[in-house]
Amino acid sequence: MAISNLHETLLLYTKQKSMINDQLSGVMLNLMYATTQTADSQAKYNEQEQALYYEYYGTDNYELMIEDLKKEHEWELATIESWEADLEVQKNTLETKLNTISSYESSWTKLLQTNIKNDFSYGGVSQG
Repeated sequence: MAISNLHETLLLYTKQKSMINDQLSGVMLNLMYATTQTADSQAKYNEQEQALYYEYYGTDNYELMIEDLKKEHEWELATIESWEADLEVQKNTLETKLNTISSYESSWTKLLQTNIKNDFSYGGVSQG
């Protein structure tokens, strides 16, 4: 295979790796954002629970209000956890693609080096 074709193939792999790394960065940012949302949700829940305690503790509705608040909080956390699980799957898929492309790139790089060495050793003329 001509050296220029090998260079072109390597450039294609470089471009693919760049695109995957860009997607992976987006997924990682979303994972960080999901973690932030979990912490924000917990802080909001704690504030609301405390407010209900100070305002309604000892009333007939207090237990019902706390139970509703808890259910809403658990639903919100479940939604965030589901999103995080989807993001983890995306991250793992992209990392697998990146590793596969890197191994292909390594093989093509070795082939390129061999072809360059052979061309240099034989003066650019194939020995058939």
